[in-house]
Amino acid sequence: MNRRMIIEILSHVMRVEALLLLIPTCVSVIYGEFNVTFSFLITAALLGLFSLAGVFTKPKTRDIYAREGFVIVALSWVVLSLFGALPFYISGHIPSFIDAFFETVSGFTTTGSSILTDVEIIPKGLIFWRSFTHWIGGMGVLVFMLSVVPLADSRAMHLMRAEVPGPTVGKLVPKIKDTARILYGIYIGITVIEVILLVCGGMPVFDAFVYTFGSVGTGGFSMHNAGIAHYNSLYIEIVIIVFMVLCGINFNLFYFILIGKLRDALKSEELRWYIIIILCSIAAITVNTMNMYDGVLSSLRNASFQVASIITTTGYVTADFETWPMLSKCVILALMFTGACAGSTGGGFKLSRVILLLKKAANGIKGIVSPKRVAIVKFEGKPVETATLSSASVYLIVYVAIFMISLLLVAVDNLDFASTVSSVLTCLSNVGPGFGICGATGNFSDFSVLSKLVLSIDMLLGRLEIYPMLMLCSPIMWKKRF
Repeated sequence: MNRRMIIEILSHVMRVEALLLLIPTCVSVIYGEFNVTFSFLITAALLGLFSLAGVFTKPKTRDIYAREGFVIVALSWVVLSLFGALPFYISGHIPSFIDAFFETVSGFTTTGSSILTDVEIIPKGLIFWRSFTHWIGGMGVLVFMLSVVPLADSRAMHLMRAEVPGPTVGKLVPKIKDTARILYGIYIGITVIEVILLVCGGMPVFDAFVYTFGSVGTGGFSMHNAGIAHYNSLYIEIVIIVFMVLCGINFNLFYFILIGKLRDALKSEELRWYIIIILCSIAAITVNTMNMYDGVLSSLRNASFQVASIITTTGYVTADFETWPMLSKCVILALMFTGACAGSTGGGFKLSRVILLLKKAANGIKGIVSPKRVAIVKFEGKPVETATLSSASVYLIVYVAIFMISLLLVAVDNLDFASTVSSVLTCLSNVGPGFGICGATGNFSDFSVLSKLVLSIDMLLGRLEIYPMLMLCSPIMWKKRF
């Protein structure tokens, strides 16, 4: 294990976070929130101080293997969250560090679960930082670092594979640095467009940035207790629906569109299933909830927003889906698990894995009926490697195992069944709201310290797709070279 190289890259990550903290610092200065400004400056100073470890620790070799990549990514996200929680804690607006850590992990992992009971009393600077963590974590801080920090492609690829969600990760262009810059260029472009559209719809500029960070990063933190429903604007809801759905799509497809390969992008099998599932879910919920609202259009409006919000794991709400009929609630629960496309800012199990596992199951059934038949699983028009299929199967097994262990630990709180089960699922899938006390109109403030720590780990496991966090805690990883 190249520990010195790990320290050097972690130092880069800390310096990046210190620089990013200057943005909410400026926001707090503009609004005259000097206590909050002080908390941001202290945190930035501490990050700068700890980052000096990379200056005094020079690696003997700059080689990074797969295991270093996983460990670096896992440690980076833990460090980001620990330091990112300090402004909330130092300012006194979240007096418990565990609560501040939960809120920050929820932000960086784009989960959107919150312990705050009244978000409207939180200062503007902290509200901005809280939502800004969604935007930072949406594309991934390591991807951002790769676009600005010199690192050889052979080393950078291990970091990118460990952080970018999906069964497989590839380069858009020959150099990883250029790939990272393209991805962030697209990300920034989408962000700017949404901010402009929201402002054109009458939303204040500050609010537009907060809700754009939440929808583009598919996070879901709100600055109003009523969420998006606070504005009661069909235009604003449509804009946010469009951008949530867009950011649930593999960002590689946007690159294909930019270079004129629209036809290739539209051929994506995962994209087709993504759209089909969204449309079918909206139709099912619209019909099922029609009697609860004033006509079909009102039902369609609420169904469209909640389906887009849940499948992309954003977690914004405009309606209390806990009051919906059981069929609609089951559709929402299924979408929580499925999640968005691979290579997007969305969370969940990932649609590509679901498709692969279903195809593998179908081939297995065909193999039982016709043992001599050679079945090949194809995805996106290409044969899928056996290793990729095995990886998806293993991921499902590990995912279920973690879910069950977390469920047993959270069950110690002795809360109702819906709250216990959905809290674990929504955090592991990085969705945000669940059912019961953590539902559309609730929060996670009533959970115990143990449950908050378990759910925080679940959020990190879900965002980093399990393996980096598991390998960080594995003694074998620190000894064996592979």
